[in-house]
Amino acid sequence: MTFIEVYYAFVTLVLGLCFGSFLNVCIYRIPAEISLSHPPSTCPKCKTRIKWYDNVPVFGWIALGGKCRNCKLPISVGYPLIELTTGLFFLTLYLIYGFSWLTPIYALAVFGLLLGTFIDLAEMWLPDRVTIGGMILYPILSALVPELHGVEGWLNGLIASLIGLAVGFGLFWGIGKLGTAIFKKDAMGFGDVKLMGGLGALFGWQAVLFILFFSALAGSVIGVGLIAMKKKELSSQIPYGPYLALAAFAWVLGGYRLWDAYLAFMGF
Repeated sequence: MTFIEVYYAFVTLVLGLCFGSFLNVCIYRIPAEISLSHPPSTCPKCKTRIKWYDNVPVFGWIALGGKCRNCKLPISVGYPLIELTTGLFFLTLYLIYGFSWLTPIYALAVFGLLLGTFIDLAEMWLPDRVTIGGMILYPILSALVPELHGVEGWLNGLIASLIGLAVGFGLFWGIGKLGTAIFKKDAMGFGDVKLMGGLGALFGWQAVLFILFFSALAGSVIGVGLIAMKKKELSSQIPYGPYLALAAFAWVLGGYRLWDAYLAFMGF
């Protein structure tokens, strides 16, 4: 890598860490219906306002030894882990897609998926700003950057996005209705349907099929593992949004190559 490439990689990592810090705020405040801008960050235990130098992503937590400067009570290691995870995702996207529009757009999608994942794990619901927001924003971005769908021209980009949205939303809506009819209870939350619509709008209809199979496989393996470890019962409700996010991450990080290889193997 050249010096300028290393510099951009470093800047991307730092931006990712900062977005990870903001992600922590969103994860905590959105379910609690608290403003994202006010009040300033405080210790959840003693409510003391956190100084800016203690709020530096990852390094602030390390410098404090994982404890509040005022009350000395532990600060969850989840905060720096989320910041580091976001930073590494942003860096990986830059290393894969380079200095192109795909990098910031996919970084925005990763931020939304991480937000939806952690809220779904904790609260069992997906925020509309992630699901409906994606269905509105991604067709617009597809028109502005038709490269997202491997086409030229704003109209072709918009059409490809809307087809992906319709396939993703419609397929998962149908699966949910079928599951409800078979099991006599809600088989899929409507948030998952909206999320899949947004992912289809961003990645296209081909990604919908990949995400469907990958998320089902991951959900089965992890679900069986949790039941085997007695972390979950067979009848337990398990959020599906994180598996959709995991499958979307897999697509962005190279799953599309597996899809292309499969199509070539099948002769398409």
